[in-house]
Amino acid sequence: MRKIRISAGDISAVASLNDGPTADAIYEALPIEGRANTWGDEIYFDIPVQLGEEEGASEVVQLGDLGYWPTGHAFCIFFGLTPVSRGDEIRAASAVNIFGHIEGDATVFKGVSSGATVNVKSFED
Repeated sequence: MRKIRISAGDISAVASLNDGPTADAIYEALPIEGRANTWGDEIYFDIPVQLGEEEGASEVVQLGDLGYWPTGHAFCIFFGLTPVSRGDEIRAASAVNIFGHIEGDATVFKGVSSGATVNVKSFED
């Protein structure tokens, strides 16, 4: 199973990637650096990957999911409710391709501020 490390300042987490075209494209683009945008308990940032919506893309995601947002060509980290969440569900702005999941406590990303530099690299690096 392929793993990546996501870091922003002192905050760091490891994630496992799914098998699929979105995970493949993102893994091939590593290392990636972006500027965090926050939207509720979601961080997203532009990445140099341009893909369409996959079959099975969804607006409703799980805590710790990593999603690719085709509309904004963005890497998304979901660690809680967003402004469009309904009840306890975690909801993206529009459908995302789920390509991985944070191992452990995804809520560590609550400590990342908008504008922070986010680095994504292969866990082996």
